[in-house]
Amino acid sequence: MGKVLIIGAGGVGTVVANKVAQNSDLFTDIMLASRTKSKCDAIAEDVKRRTGITIDTARVDADKVPELVSLMNDFKPELVINVALPYQDLTIMDACLEAGVNYLDTANYEPKDEARFEYKWQWAYRDKFEKAGLTAILGCGFDPGVTSIFTAYAAKHHFDEIHYLDIVDCNAGDHGKAFATNFNPEINIREVTQKGKYWEDGQWVVTEPHEIHKPLTYPEIGPKESYVIFHEELESLVKNYPTLKRARFWMTFGQEYLTHLRVIQNIGMARIDEVEYNGQKIVPIQFLKAVLPDPGKLGENYTGQTSIGCRIRGIKDGKERTYYIYNNCSHQEAYKETGAQGVSYTTGVPATIGAMMLMQGIWKKPGVFNVEEFDPDPFMEQLNKQGLPWHELFDVDLEV
Repeated sequence: MGKVLIIGAGGVGTVVANKVAQNSDLFTDIMLASRTKSKCDAIAEDVKRRTGITIDTARVDADKVPELVSLMNDFKPELVINVALPYQDLTIMDACLEAGVNYLDTANYEPKDEARFEYKWQWAYRDKFEKAGLTAILGCGFDPGVTSIFTAYAAKHHFDEIHYLDIVDCNAGDHGKAFATNFNPEINIREVTQKGKYWEDGQWVVTEPHEIHKPLTYPEIGPKESYVIFHEELESLVKNYPTLKRARFWMTFGQEYLTHLRVIQNIGMARIDEVEYNGQKIVPIQFLKAVLPDPGKLGENYTGQTSIGCRIRGIKDGKERTYYIYNNCSHQEAYKETGAQGVSYTTGVPATIGAMMLMQGIWKKPGVFNVEEFDPDPFMEQLNKQGLPWHELFDVDLEV
């Protein structure tokens, strides 16, 4: 019996529920749970219409370990796919340990009171998961996730040493809104407004937000202004590939988006600390989240595509070579298949594939692991089958 519990009913949860149901030969029993059961019910109804598969639903507060443990003990899943908020990673991991359930997520833990992206809190669980005989797979979305697997695939097949890694993330889509974020606004705004950081010559180099930028050319899209920001997979990749001399992450932003972002910061709406309003304590960024468009509902009118990949330079057989591996994803095709836009799709599909790897015993060993620590080949094969085909370019101008 392949029982899986999905926690989180946003855009990514919608995609995971659909993709897991499409693979019901492996996932024989599926439950979707979140704080708002009505959201789970709506997704389950849509999945049933699309696939004919019935998904169970439940209400659970992912901040509360006893509630999570109770749900896990009742349903008895083999695996929890955590697509809730990054703040909730540790409570879900604690519950998995207590209930004896394997764990997978798409984003690393961050504390509510500080925009700080580090794996140290989750890496600290290694001994606990190892002693419990359970597997925890960290960062199995697209970035982090597929970008790390692309790197592992390049290291396995095309390089003796990787020296320079540039992860490039372009969203060339248009949702028709004046301002909207493509995933949870609170997480998105915290991520892109923090200081930049990249790895060079054995140390981290910190920059001001969006200080380093240049136009990069993306396949089928063309040139887009791209900005160096810090992204969590860099932390694990430089650890697992010590030959790296430099590792950076680039993301595209439109000027209108950046203007809105500056205004949001300047007027204090990006604050993550509490302020008092009408006798109540509120967090400005959480209030902002409530009034911004729901990322999970952007898909219907979203046009264009994403392009995410790795541009790599290193050595093979004593000679320098360059390599570019990437995926392009259409927002319209993602919506047609799952009812969610492309950014949710590119996160939810890899989470499903990671779950497949664990359920099949391919990525299953006691401990806590980042995805590049597993064999990339079976995952890469499934990317082509599950809707995220990848492409390779050899010995090209990487522009970085």
